[in-house]
Amino acid sequence: MGVILKSRREIDAMREAGRVVATILERLREAARPGVSTGELDELAAALIREHGVKSAFLGYGPGGLPPYPGVLCASINEEIVHGIPSRKRILKEGDIISLDFGVMKDGWYGDSAITVGVGRISEEAARLVEATRRCLEIGIEQARVGNRLYDIGAAIQSYAEGLGYGVTRDFVGHGIGRRMHEDPQVPNCGRAGQGIRLKAGMVLAIEPMINEGTWEVDILEDQWTAVTADRRLSAHFEHTVAITEDGPEILTLP
Repeated sequence: MGVILKSRREIDAMREAGRVVATILERLREAARPGVSTGELDELAAALIREHGVKSAFLGYGPGGLPPYPGVLCASINEEIVHGIPSRKRILKEGDIISLDFGVMKDGWYGDSAITVGVGRISEEAARLVEATRRCLEIGIEQARVGNRLYDIGAAIQSYAEGLGYGVTRDFVGHGIGRRMHEDPQVPNCGRAGQGIRLKAGMVLAIEPMINEGTWEVDILEDQWTAVTADRRLSAHFEHTVAITEDGPEILTLP
C-alpha cells in the first residue's frame, strides 16, 4: 500500500475523530471501578459511539483469518497485553490494571488511542509500570519529527523501558492510520536508531508502547485474540494517534 501522506485538511478531519476517541476514553476511565465488568465497559463504549454518531473501528475486525472481533473495546487486564475481549464475566477488582484500547471512524477517518487505568488502589509496582509506559509514549512521540528515521521512535522507547528493567513487546506494533485503521508503516516499539524510512510531514502514526513487568515474550489465548505475557506478569499499554508536521509531532487523540 505504501505510506499515505495527509494534507492539513485531512489531519484536521482526523483530529475530529481523535477527539471523539479521547472523550469516550475519559468516560471509560471513570467507569473502570471495582465490581464493573469489562462487558459493561464495552456496552458503555457502544452507547457513546451511538451518541456521537460515529462507527466502531474494532467491531467485526478480523484480519488474516482471525475470527471477527466481537466488541467495540479492547479491555486487557493485568497480564493481558492487548486485544482482551470484553465479557460480563470479567469483573474488575481492587488492584487490577486495565488497558482500554479504543478506536472510531468519523467521516471516513480513523482515530485510535489507549490508556491503562488502575482500578481502585493499585500496588507501587503496578503504578510504576503504568507511569513508565505512559512516559514511553511521550518519549516515542518526541521522536516523531520530520527528518528522523522510523526506528528512532522504537529505539527511544526500548532504551527507556529496558533501562528500568522492563520488557518491550515485540509481537505487536504501532501503525500508520488514516482512511484505514491500519496503514503503512508498522511502528515497532524497539529497534536501532537511525534505521527505517525517513519521517515526513503528513505521516500519521498510531504510536503504542506495550511494556511488560517481565519478559517481552507473548502467548495468545484460545480465543485467538487475547495476548498475554508469557510469564504472566503485568503489562501496560498507552497509545496516541500522532501527525508528523513541519512544526513537530501533533497529538490528534486529545479531548
